[in-house]
Amino acid sequence: MTNREASLMDHLDELRKRIIITAVAFILFLGLGLVYVKDIYHFFMGNLGYKLMILGPSDIMWLYFHLAAVVAIAGTIPIAAWQIWLFVKPALKPLERKITLAYIPAFFFLFIGGLAFGYFMIFPNIMNFLINLGNDLMITSFTADKYFSFLINMTLPFGVAFELPLVSMFLTTLGFVNPYKIGKLRKYAYLILVIIASMISPPEFFSHISVSIPLILIYEISMLLSKIVYNRKQKALQSVE
Repeated sequence: MTNREASLMDHLDELRKRIIITAVAFILFLGLGLVYVKDIYHFFMGNLGYKLMILGPSDIMWLYFHLAAVVAIAGTIPIAAWQIWLFVKPALKPLERKITLAYIPAFFFLFIGGLAFGYFMIFPNIMNFLINLGNDLMITSFTADKYFSFLINMTLPFGVAFELPLVSMFLTTLGFVNPYKIGKLRKYAYLILVIIASMISPPEFFSHISVSIPLILIYEISMLLSKIVYNRKQKALQSVE
């Protein structure tokens, strides 16, 4: 075996180790979520005012696992970020190590912030709008499956989207992203974001707009922060030269 092949095997072993640690963390948080799933359920019920229906016994397990999975994802994010940092650490310079290490707690707080934004801002507005559409014509009643599927679709994407500014800054710091080149693809990015918004929101115009605008704003903030990091990095390189 050549030195190059041996180095590749070492990298693969290290990657597998990081993936296993992340997977174990997810399973542990999933178990923790299942332990407190009833408290999580009552929290997400909010001010709905009545109990949800189920159409079959398996719906209860589906609901419990999905709620616990949201908790597991939130808890695993800082662990996953830490494992990624440990994996790329040998290739980073001392200054880059210090800078990128600061991103790890921010990943968690931004994800929670995104969930909170989706839950407290987007979800109730769209929910009230849709309910009021047929308020005088029909009785409002939801199954647990439909209600929580809608809730997760309205909140989880924002948890992921709120990570975008940090991810763009992180990749720019490592030299993988040039925000000025990506900025030229803005119209395509807008189109993709609108398509994503239409996929995760109910099939009507108000919901599409309510989801599309925050996603586009997050994209623009990501590009702005990435440019700041890129410019500072270029100035630092020029001063060294």
